[in-house]
Amino acid sequence: MADERIVNTQQIYPKDFSWGLWPVVPLYPYGRRQTIRQEVLKDTIWNFDQIQGIFYVVVPIRMTVVKLETGGLLVYAPVAPTPECMRLVNELVVKHGNIKYIILPTISGIEHKVFVGPFARYFPTAQVFVAPHQWSFPLNLPLSWLGLPSKRTQVLPEDSSKTPFADEFDYAMLGPIGLGPGRFAEVAFFHKRSHTLLVTDSVLSIPEDPPAIVLLDRYPLLFHAKDDASDLVVDSQANRCKGWQRICLFALYFQPRALDIRRWGQVLQDSLKAPERSRKAYFGLYPFKWQSDWQRSFDALRGNGRLFVAPILQTLILNRAPKETIDWADKVASWDFEWIISCHFDSPIKAQAHQFRQAFSFLEKQPVSGGLFSSSSYPLPEEDFKALREIDTGLNKFGIVPAAKEKV
Repeated sequence: MADERIVNTQQIYPKDFSWGLWPVVPLYPYGRRQTIRQEVLKDTIWNFDQIQGIFYVVVPIRMTVVKLETGGLLVYAPVAPTPECMRLVNELVVKHGNIKYIILPTISGIEHKVFVGPFARYFPTAQVFVAPHQWSFPLNLPLSWLGLPSKRTQVLPEDSSKTPFADEFDYAMLGPIGLGPGRFAEVAFFHKRSHTLLVTDSVLSIPEDPPAIVLLDRYPLLFHAKDDASDLVVDSQANRCKGWQRICLFALYFQPRALDIRRWGQVLQDSLKAPERSRKAYFGLYPFKWQSDWQRSFDALRGNGRLFVAPILQTLILNRAPKETIDWADKVASWDFEWIISCHFDSPIKAQAHQFRQAFSFLEKQPVSGGLFSSSSYPLPEEDFKALREIDTGLNKFGIVPAAKEKV
């Protein structure tokens, strides 16, 4: 795996960022999405990063492109095919061959699913493979109605040896996990030649500093670096990091222990003192109050760059199927990977199979201590899970989702 990262820095124009279908999934930055291409392994693997979020809680969303030994390219989890993104992809196509396979590795992640059809239309000879048991809400529509090309879209077979790329990739399917009105599933891909694992949402690692794609638009970072509505935050490295670390806590906990939500009467009163009351600044509204020790929650979450499962998945999804999840993690951990590329946050992550398996120890009654499957980095601070536990209790109370099962 290359130590140096090659990032596209060519001059671009605003129209290159255009994403006209943003109203389908109206996430920030809406119709203007920038892309950074990073060469992860020379002439073999590339990441394409964009951002997405709500209320300036912005995190990377990532597509991975892998060169096939037989020529051509495989795409894992497409991002928005903006003019800029397509230019960067086509530069690889000219050099390494056409897109042969496009993979949709999730069934519940609408933020991933929405891009597959539009992306596939740019490559009319590419075969599209999707995770089994796809669904949509509020109506369960055929894949063709969701924009996927009907004549060249097929479901990934349970047996990975049945695919045309079996010589180069293995994969393991998690789920579907029943969640009441919907389901969760993910397909992890293992690229044998580079010893690289591709995952969607199952595991991640948090960088201490904001990623390059987030730095292209610093306003969200500075917005969340504020301590009060009246603050005028200076654009500095310290404030960018401060904003990024708080964004991570928002994105993964919703409301960690160190975050208080102010009463709306006080919020409206404070907004009158805000130095900026534009629409971009939410008219001066800033309902957040961070406790002085908020960074302790971030340090515990990051854990010196460790690999972990997002608190949302721990609390609301994977605990509905602990045995199935552990079995899947065991299968993935049987591969000899050295790098992990996740669709969110940091990438690539230097990690081995036992570290991946360890990340799922929260589902076990008695995780193995010491040795390969040490659980020394777990659990995450229980006090930061309070808001997620309350959401879980409410969903169970009204019978919206099934109850969590006992640990294995």
